[in-house]
Amino acid sequence: MKKTGFLYDERYLLHDTGPYHPEVPERLKAVYKGIKEAELLPKIVRLKAGRADQKWIETVHDKEYINRFERACLSGRSTFDCPDNQMCCETYETALLAVGGVIDTVQQVMKGDIDNAFCAVRPPGHHAEQNRAMGFCYFNNIAIAARYLQIEWDIKKIVIVDFDVHHGNGTQHIFEKDPSVFYYSIHQHPSFAYPGTGRDFEQGSDAGFGFTKNSPVLPGKGDEEYQNRIEMELLPVLETFIPEVILVSAGFDAHIDDQMSNINLSTECFSWIMKKMVKMADIYANGRVISILEGGYSLKQLPELAGNHVNILLNG
Repeated sequence: MKKTGFLYDERYLLHDTGPYHPEVPERLKAVYKGIKEAELLPKIVRLKAGRADQKWIETVHDKEYINRFERACLSGRSTFDCPDNQMCCETYETALLAVGGVIDTVQQVMKGDIDNAFCAVRPPGHHAEQNRAMGFCYFNNIAIAARYLQIEWDIKKIVIVDFDVHHGNGTQHIFEKDPSVFYYSIHQHPSFAYPGTGRDFEQGSDAGFGFTKNSPVLPGKGDEEYQNRIEMELLPVLETFIPEVILVSAGFDAHIDDQMSNINLSTECFSWIMKKMVKMADIYANGRVISILEGGYSLKQLPELAGNHVNILLNG
């Protein structure tokens, strides 16, 4: 059994997206419920969030964008940059806590206090661009974690695996010129194909060309297609790239019961994916795999999916 960290903080519930929005506080409550019902809480290391130092956010986002986001929250605005980004006065502080909690979690993994971790945070992050909020995302949590690893821990090779059903446009764009970060995204395209990026010909640019791999999957393809793509496309990359750390954008919205997509993955397929990630981390990255919550909007299925996810981190 591994020493697995679980980042959860009730202050993440303060980010209020208003009525009828899919990215709601109940998502985290469902995650917590699933881990509790799986009787995993006594077996994991409970982690709380600290407020992020702005210097780490500035490694990914423009200072003016950060200030503009803070001003928007303080002014009481209900949206930011696009109608999808519903918010409240507490959203900026909640986003700082999401980043801070992730950074603290990464630090504990790198110090060896824990072996791996699941960060149940909100707001999510992988759509957030350098200077623009998109798709329920304000700060790109996983991109900031990668920059922190590079700067603070001198990590030379990082793989980011994004299995959210929507392409992580922000993460791709942030690292598309960086050959030290390999970004792999498997996602639905077309139909429900927000944000419209993530085509297979997008492979990075300049020094980073060849270090981005997108795997767009047609609607309805399901488990077999995802498993084949990961076996044929991702696992060989890990074998040749040999990452020191694996970061996972863990979105559960490709599930058959999630109305945000129609890929139709089973609960078992999500477990299969995470087992592969833990195994690859054991082989190549000294077990260091850190997953960060992105999408997943079926309140009925999230408890089981989250419980399985953490159980796999614990037991492989």
